[in-house]
Amino acid sequence: MSVLLQVSDAHFGTEVPAVRDALRALALQERPDVVVWTGDLTQRARQEQFAAARRFADSLTGARSLAMPGNHDIPLWNLAQRLLHPYARYARAFGAELEPEMESDDLLLLLVKTTRRWRHKHGELSAAQVERVAQRLRRAAPRQLRVVATHQPLHAFEACDLAHRLRCPRQALATWAAAGADLILGGHTHHPRCERVDAGTRAVWIVQAGTALSQRVRGGQPNSVNVLRHDAGTDPGHCAVERWDFDAGAGAFACVQRTRAALSR
Repeated sequence: MSVLLQVSDAHFGTEVPAVRDALRALALQERPDVVVWTGDLTQRARQEQFAAARRFADSLTGARSLAMPGNHDIPLWNLAQRLLHPYARYARAFGAELEPEMESDDLLLLLVKTTRRWRHKHGELSAAQVERVAQRLRRAAPRQLRVVATHQPLHAFEACDLAHRLRCPRQALATWAAAGADLILGGHTHHPRCERVDAGTRAVWIVQAGTALSQRVRGGQPNSVNVLRHDAGTDPGHCAVERWDFDAGAGAFACVQRTRAALSR
């Protein structure tokens, strides 16, 4: 079985210590194979904030971390660094590979960088990125769960989501779905969501995470992360997507929603 913990919008620099400690306890309890950081690890891309994020990632003993930068991980006020070396601080903490991938016998995980140095908060996908990911998905093994992750969302569920949606080729979602994507993870909006979306010839699951650690919660939503479980041996046609919210009274994360996502195979 593959177990993924999705941590998004941690915004180190605004993290709540009790929530941070509870998330560490959850990771040690659930023992994920990989922690997927879907952007905005920091609040203002400061060196000490990246260092704090790295220390936290390293404290999740036994789990591999796979990360991508979000729009908050690019310097905002230092225009020279933003234009010339936008990812230098990120790279020192999490590596120079901004679009890492992970592959095992039953999992293919592709992270796609959607931030741009010339944009403040909006994300963008190029036609070349869409095609590169599609080609990689087409080479996936039949038993692999195929997961693509971006920071800004690729799909808008409601009118209020339109302003946050990625700027990208019109058929990006349909292209990835047709190429075999099962789930597309995202963050940015701080609103958790898990829904099946028909995308042309195949359906794909859109899985959005809330803000994992930050005090910058929105719309009354608590701090939230996602846990994904897929057993290619006993239940290859489904993936369990669990939403875990922070319960302030208990001082711990609790599973509040579990979706048995049927894969289009």
